[in-house]
Amino acid sequence: MRRVASLAVGSLFALTLAVPAVAASPHEMYAHPDFHAKPNVSSSPTGLSPQNIYAAYNYSVSAQSGNGKTIAIVDAYDDPSAEKDLGVFSGQFGLPPCTTANGCFKKVNQTGGTRYPRANSGWALEISLDVQWAHAIAPGAKILLVEASSNSFTNLMAAEDYAKSHAQYVSNSWGGGESSGETAYDSHFVQSGVSFFVSAGDAGLPAEYPSASPNVISVGGTLLSNIGQPTFSETGWSSGGGGCSAYETATSAQAAFTGYAQVNCGGKRATPDVSLDADPASGVSVYDSTKYNGQSGWFTVGGTSVSSPMTAGRAADSGAFVTSAYVYGSSITFRDITSGNNGAPCLTGYDLCTGRGSWIN
Repeated sequence: MRRVASLAVGSLFALTLAVPAVAASPHEMYAHPDFHAKPNVSSSPTGLSPQNIYAAYNYSVSAQSGNGKTIAIVDAYDDPSAEKDLGVFSGQFGLPPCTTANGCFKKVNQTGGTRYPRANSGWALEISLDVQWAHAIAPGAKILLVEASSNSFTNLMAAEDYAKSHAQYVSNSWGGGESSGETAYDSHFVQSGVSFFVSAGDAGLPAEYPSASPNVISVGGTLLSNIGQPTFSETGWSSGGGGCSAYETATSAQAAFTGYAQVNCGGKRATPDVSLDADPASGVSVYDSTKYNGQSGWFTVGGTSVSSPMTAGRAADSGAFVTSAYVYGSSITFRDITSGNNGAPCLTGYDLCTGRGSWIN
């Protein structure tokens, strides 16, 4: 049995993919389209830069930030230009080179080999986003790209298993709807000393999986406005993922957290835990030379696919083992997001719109 899944890429364009019923697609990757519903690609960056993000979150990022750590990126299919595009991105924004030659970058298939899966233009843009923005936030960390053979959960979990055995931080910018059998996958997000981050989704409520797994940090989305100005604000993104899980139980740390009761999840896992920039209106710059929708170059991209690798990068900078207990403890300074609505309102304290808020220094 097969079903059709849609990968939304901007408000006017949708790429339709036939995928197995158990498959997951990347969270919506938004490129600002023209009237012909094609991405508005340019020869120079048009989205936010790493420096804009540093300013918005008070991140003091040096070339050594994340040194000694490895961030694994798990995605489906192959991005044949991932390393080359990372080089263009790094050069544009003054980041240290991250290459196979200097030992910073490594790409493998889901079993750690070098026989890569077939290329897919939609996932290639996703991969470029994930790799470039993990490196932007943690320039000193190594990047391990693990490419699953397809977007089925079976292959993605195989990639997850390899990633967690070779990195301290694992970012996942993909997901799908919840199902009664999802708890069988939860064990793939467990490894001593390894922190897992998952995009919360780009369709508001309800919760998605694996964002709803109690073993991961679910990352929602916000909108940044007027960075560096007195009128700066950060609000909840209207399409940021969130909600109460239908099947998963809240961790003890989340359930005991002041404010959990106000979201009325009744002991179920609540998502997201944290949030960062994701609204396409404050989208980030991504370079992709693998043609997507017939074009290549600099894209402006939004979605919680942005916020997950950035949060993984921030965690690598801290060097901390980031679990639910860590997030709901007192070790992180959060900006409480109290304005916005994704189907649930942003509230004072914890909410289903942005979780605890955004991780700031």
